[in-house]
Amino acid sequence: MSEPENNRRPAENEVNDRKAMREGLLRMALTSEARQRLATVKMVKPDLAASIEEYVIQVASSGKLKRVIDDEQVKQMLGALQEKKRDIKIRRI
Repeated sequence: MSEPENNRRPAENEVNDRKAMREGLLRMALTSEARQRLATVKMVKPDLAASIEEYVIQVASSGKLKRVIDDEQVKQMLGALQEKKRDIKIRRI
């Protein structure tokens, strides 16, 4: 094996380990319905889903999470984070 390939493998393993740890934290912190909703949102708006995942991971890892986050709470988070839609009015003169 060449030197660059040896360096790449530990980095890939580290990325996979972090991803597995994130998935495990989300699995413990969210109900199955909430995870399903988040996965659906991730397909349409990956940045919005990523920000909610980061928030949930921070709360869960800091120990501030009292109970599992359900679908309704994820809906509330989505509503709070979504940008307000602009109301466009066309006036004809």
